[in-house]
Formats: sequence, structure tokens, C-alpha cells
Amino acid sequence: MKRIIVSGSLAYDRIMNFSDKFSDHILPDKIHNINVCFQVDGVTENFGGTAGNIAYALRLLGERPLISATIGHDYHNYFNWFDQHEIAKEGIKIVPDEFTAGAYITTDAGNNQITGFNPGAMKYSSELDVNLLSPEDDLLLVSPGNLSDMIHYPRLCKTKDINYIFDPGQSLPMLEAEDLRHVIENCLILTVNDYEFNMIQEKTKLSREELLQLPQSCIITLGELGSVIYSGGRTHRIPACKAAAVIDPTGAGDAFRGGLVSGLLHGKDIVDSARQGSAIASFAVESAGTQVYSCTLDEYRSRLASI
Repeated sequence: MKRIIVSGSLAYDRIMNFSDKFSDHILPDKIHNINVCFQVDGVTENFGGTAGNIAYALRLLGERPLISATIGHDYHNYFNWFDQHEIAKEGIKIVPDEFTAGAYITTDAGNNQITGFNPGAMKYSSELDVNLLSPEDDLLLVSPGNLSDMIHYPRLCKTKDINYIFDPGQSLPMLEAEDLRHVIENCLILTVNDYEFNMIQEKTKLSREELLQLPQSCIITLGELGSVIYSGGRTHRIPACKAAAVIDPTGAGDAFRGGLVSGLLHGKDIVDSARQGSAIASFAVESAGTQVYSCTLDEYRSRLASI
């Protein structure tokens, strides 16, 4: 079985609730000169970042992912969390002069949000040595994180014939069209949601058909409508797995990628692997946060059988 290396980000998500509405405390005629303080009801800190979220899903499924990412001098809580779940830390680079990447999200009574994001340690490369990877033994998943790594690692993989999955996600607005085309071309799988697929089209000026021909396979997720797979000249539709309750869709995409990769590692085809992704993603939406859901392997298999 191949080894999976997940390249991406590690972050702390700090969630705050403001019991009133922002609009009641912002003067419309002073919008150009805001100086306002919102007193929140408290702070909840969650472990996040694409690499952490995907690795968490993989671990729930019994896999042993390796993470290639950076983390700041405030790494202790995150590392303790990884230790609790037996997730390897060897590929994580500590940046001593930076905080870990962090999102500071405040939601008001009307579900409006104000978010501040500090990239912190994510500004630095995780320094993955692709020369230590082999085509026979390794699979790389490139998810949103350090922009240079997202472009550089696939280029190196191409020179060594190492398969990689490309998941540009929320980093898409910052990626250049030429880089996108090169990275997507002949990657094992391009995995995006429908909005991201359209954004890639707009940036690269490629038609839908031209873009679908670049990767070996493409998966477009459609939220509650499931996903569509384009592979080998055929189209496959995968339904969304029914969740007990939909509380928060945040992190469902990362969970899907974890299930997808788990299937590929065990030699399953892309369709069955995507079904695995749909099953584990259904647990992710049942909780508010990204690495707060859980399931047993029996619960997961039962839900997978329902698709």
C-alpha cells in the first residue's frame, strides 16, 4: 500500500459570537472611518488547516498520513492533539518566530461574519524533500497552504513521475493562470467544488472541455448534491451521503478528500474512493468545526453501505 503525504496548512480557528448585530453598531455615515469594538460572548479554539483536517479524516479511517506543513511557536496544543490521535508530526516544520496560522471569526446575531486571518508560519515553505519520494511507494496530496509549495511540489513530482492530487481550494484567487495550468496538467486527480472549477476556467480562459482534459481525472463536489467524477472519458455521479443532521458544512470538503485518498491507498477505483469520501464527509457536517466529529469504523462502514 502506498504512503500518503498531505501538503497544506495547519491553523487554529478561533470562533467568537457577538450577541447583537454588527449593523446596529456601525454608523453608515462613518463607514469610511470605523473605530468600533464588539464584545463577544467567549472564544472557542478549534484545530484546523487543510493538512490537519485531511490527516484527521484519514486517521479516523485507520490510515497513517504524513503531514508536510509549517506551524508556529504556539504548536504545543496542536501537537498534543496529534499525539492523542496518533498522527505523525515528523514532516511538520516549526517556525519559531511566527504564530501558527490563525483565523479569527466573529459571527453576529444575523449570522454575518467578520474574519481576520493571520498566515503566520504558513508564509514559509514546509521544505518537503520530494527526492525522498518514489513513484511506487508514495502519493502526494497538495492542498491549500504555502503558495510556493503548492506550485513547486507538483513541478518536482512531474520530474520524478510521482502521482499527486491537486486541491487548490481557497488559495485559487492567489494562484496565477500559467501555474494553475501546469500543475493541473496530468495530475492524478483535480478535486474542486463547482465554484472553484468555474474560477479556474475564468483564470485560465479554458473551456470546460479543455479544463477537464488537463488532469487524469477530475472530481467536482456539489455540496448536498454529491459529486461528479470525470475520468477515462466517462462521467460518474456520486450522491451525498445522508447525515443525521447538518450543523456546519465547514471541513466537509477536507473530510471528503480524506475518504477519497483512503480508498485510493487500498487500490479502489476513483468511483468507490469518492463514495468513501462522501461517507466520511457526512459525519463532518454533523458538528460545528473541522476536527470535532468522530465515528467508529463500523459506523462509517454502515453509512458507506447506504450510498
